[in-house]
Amino acid sequence: MEVHQLRYVVAIARTGNFSRAAAECHVSQPSLSQQVRKLEEELGERLFERDQKRTRLTTTGERFIARAARILEELADAQREAHETHEVARGTVTVGALPTIAPYLLPTAIAEFSARYPGVHVVLHEETTATLVALAASYELDLAIASLPLRDAATFEIQPLLEEELLLAIPPAHPLARKRAITLDDLEDAAFVLMKEGHCLGDQTLRFCHQGGVEPNVVSRSAQVETIRRLVHAGLGLSLVPRMAASDSAPRHPLYRSLRPPRPMRTIIAFWHRRRPLSRAAAAFLETLRDVIARTPRKHTLS
Repeated sequence: MEVHQLRYVVAIARTGNFSRAAAECHVSQPSLSQQVRKLEEELGERLFERDQKRTRLTTTGERFIARAARILEELADAQREAHETHEVARGTVTVGALPTIAPYLLPTAIAEFSARYPGVHVVLHEETTATLVALAASYELDLAIASLPLRDAATFEIQPLLEEELLLAIPPAHPLARKRAITLDDLEDAAFVLMKEGHCLGDQTLRFCHQGGVEPNVVSRSAQVETIRRLVHAGLGLSLVPRMAASDSAPRHPLYRSLRPPRPMRTIIAFWHRRRPLSRAAAAFLETLRDVIARTPRKHTLS
């Protein structure tokens, strides 16, 4: 049994005619008919009933064609995967990400991607959401990693990656450090250290507080999560920090607590311009990133 024989009989079943099937398969009709006869002799069963008006599948033919079509689909998929792997062998992937995501989520993904595709160079841009949107809209990024909400969302293809809790960062000597259950009401009039305006984490913190009727007292701002953490540890105020950035092993770290529900959350997404489908290399990077996320524990030990 040969692959081309399977292609011939599937084409005959689809077109209902030996001549049309031969033309579709780019062979002569006598050659196609000869190959079908050889296949039927090998199977010991007829696959088609032929007359002057039409060609019909026998009962055996119907069952055989269904399997033959699946075999050809699997073969096509295998060929496509092999081709795409070859195509990913060289090139560049330009990835944009938020500063509150890039240092915590992407190093492992980039290292694993580079091991899988050593000929592909990853260029990483750490920017605010607004800048990532502008870069993606002008086709300067293959792929961007950010969190919702996204301005001009209809312009982009968006794929959710994970839901992440925002933890309350507390100075070690703060009264809330001794409280077992912390609610949003406990944050009323508390001093806060936030990301600079334009950074979505700062906006998310304010939005969460405002939705609960709390007006945070913002005493300081920074563009770096690490600076925020150290300011909190120094006692300047509280903050909300992504769970992925809440490392208790870092020097001069604050304490971290989950708030009582409803807890603050953020949705991390991948997005790219609708008019520029992902390249094979960018799709491979996104697949690698998903693999890394699937293996990453979502729980941290809290002090």
